[in-house]
Amino acid sequence: MRKVIATGIAAMFFATAAVPAHAMDPILPFQDVKGGMTGTAYTVVDSSGEIRSFDVDIVGNMDNGKGSSRMIMARARGPVIEQTGGILQGMSGSPVYVNGRLVGAVAAGIKEMTPYTFFITPIEDMMKLWTMPDTKNKTRLKTINIHKVVEERKKEEAKAKEEDNKKAETNGNAILNRVMDVIHEAEDTAAETKAKQEKAEQEKAEAKKAKAAAAENTDAKSAENADAKDADGKDVDAKAENAEAPEKQAEAVAAEAAATETAPAKDASAEKPAASDKKELTKQPKAVMYLSGFNEPSIDFLQKNVPMGHDVTFMPMGVRTEGEGNTLYNANLQPGSAVGVAIVYGDFAVGATGTVTAVDGKKILGFGHPFLHRGNVNYFMTDATVVGTISGQSNGMKIANIGNIIGRISQDRETGIAGTIGDFPTVVPVKVRIQDTTLGRTDDYGARIAYDEAFLPELSGGIAYAAMTKTSDTLAGATANVHFTIRTNAADGGKFERSNMFYNTADVGQIAVGELMQAMNVICSNTDQESDIVDVQIDVQMENGRKTATLLSAVPDKTTVKPGDLVKFTTTIKPYRRDKETLLIPYRVPVTAPEGPLTLDIRGGGVAPIAQLKLLQQTGVDLIAQEDKTTTTKDKLQSLKRTGRNNEIIIAPGASAVPMTPSQQRKAAREAAKAAREAAQQRKFSFSLNAPKNETPGETKFTTNYIIDNVIHTTLQVERK
Repeated sequence: MRKVIATGIAAMFFATAAVPAHAMDPILPFQDVKGGMTGTAYTVVDSSGEIRSFDVDIVGNMDNGKGSSRMIMARARGPVIEQTGGILQGMSGSPVYVNGRLVGAVAAGIKEMTPYTFFITPIEDMMKLWTMPDTKNKTRLKTINIHKVVEERKKEEAKAKEEDNKKAETNGNAILNRVMDVIHEAEDTAAETKAKQEKAEQEKAEAKKAKAAAAENTDAKSAENADAKDADGKDVDAKAENAEAPEKQAEAVAAEAAATETAPAKDASAEKPAASDKKELTKQPKAVMYLSGFNEPSIDFLQKNVPMGHDVTFMPMGVRTEGEGNTLYNANLQPGSAVGVAIVYGDFAVGATGTVTAVDGKKILGFGHPFLHRGNVNYFMTDATVVGTISGQSNGMKIANIGNIIGRISQDRETGIAGTIGDFPTVVPVKVRIQDTTLGRTDDYGARIAYDEAFLPELSGGIAYAAMTKTSDTLAGATANVHFTIRTNAADGGKFERSNMFYNTADVGQIAVGELMQAMNVICSNTDQESDIVDVQIDVQMENGRKTATLLSAVPDKTTVKPGDLVKFTTTIKPYRRDKETLLIPYRVPVTAPEGPLTLDIRGGGVAPIAQLKLLQQTGVDLIAQEDKTTTTKDKLQSLKRTGRNNEIIIAPGASAVPMTPSQQRKAAREAAKAAREAAQQRKFSFSLNAPKNETPGETKFTTNYIIDNVIHTTLQVERK
């Protein structure tokens, strides 16, 4: 009974024990790798997920001197390579072993040359990635490890249950002790009975063995006589077989030698052009960038705006991301496993797949070449499933799907990528809602961008643009109402909001995401600290057709005014191919307005003020574009927030229609300074809680349902008596 209980406890322990992590394999240093060595590489080539091997012949080492990357030239052969048609894009990172020691990773082929010859990145150079500084992923917004939370909760519950059991055990010790005594007595009685039975059975078995031995001796004598008669015939047959064996072995060796000579002959013919044109050889990294959710226009948008590099092949497929996908907290990778790297994950995904080169506990190395070559990074690490291979002379590839998030990639450098399983990157969730009123569609999209300030502005804009193109099907000649909210500590109140309206005859989407990218760029360029971004929410209302309007007139209800007076402008606009509309817009005369004529610009929010345009004409310098380095991030965001919207009518002082004399300018300046002091004194003792924020003095904004595309002028006469 005690033995049964102990066995059960041991079984429970082993069932709950974690799978041991893979330890780092022994390595073969670069200087010990010699031409003529043969080894084995491992990778996954089909949907079975099985790690398969192929043979590798080492050609020689390539060391271009201090500071240059070292490479090992090799050739691949074997059934797997014949099946795939050579080393393909997507095989990067496949580990290469010689005599059980890790040499390095399959990294690159030779452009426009045989796909059977490739380069290996030495494992010594890759292992340096594990010790490089990691300063990314340091925002105050920490990701929540749900697995750890659940485990901690289970531990607390188990602890509470154990305490309850101890209490119950204390209360019932007397009964338990008596029960155990009875059990022990029963066990002793059963043991004595069992011993007697075993002894009786043993005596019976010995008697049977004695009888069987006597019978065997009688049969053995008769068998010896029969064997003696057949001995001569068997000796003759054995001699004949021994005579034929050397001939068969010779034929097998000859066939093997012929096959060996044929393969080097083919390889030698492939090496001739390489030997004559060594300077023209171009290493081609075996990498494929997979894009999911992006159609052709949005892929073009990403290629133009996001720095992806020139050696990457773009594939609009290959990412399985149901919704925002799953996260695995205890993933298991081994050398030769497929692995993915992603910078966007969800309904839209951007990433690549390759092979794991080495695993040491939770740390991994892979690819053997850079992903985007951005040094210390903050990317998603995912598992991956291989679909199959497509062979080709110089552009064959292994097609794979990016799978579940399993960790974080922290290094993206010349010799490969490095990351940690179970350590997850800080992310920025992006949610997009597109409503197309013309088609009657409303679609919601979600994605997560790994927090990387170098990519956040462009990728957030690219996701919004891709969502617009997918829902509306076409963006030509359309009008878009865009509203976005960025929750971040870089903005006052922890939130930045902006709305605007856009129209374009060719592609309204690329214009519509401009302000979103501008705001994200301001946040990601914070000179004081790395900004925390909680999430980004984008709402777009699309409508096919042109919703613009032209200002025709603006008539004030009075032409002679005093500083601070309220003037009502009866404003007439003409929408595109629609009837005229009349709007009543109130305007407050600036308290600092000097005596005399006050010229007002009445314009659309997206139309540059006439005063600024005249200044540019006079100086020939784009003063507006010059950035004030002393401006804080919050001030920049407030400035963007106050910028006029395209569907607003703005009334503000403009350039004077009649040039003033120097004496008139001095008088106007004195009056304006006096009025400003008086206004400041009034504000000093004002207790109003409803004063408008971020309002520019002397400027009125009026929101319409149209994009206002022009500017008109009017004049008021200011009297200060």
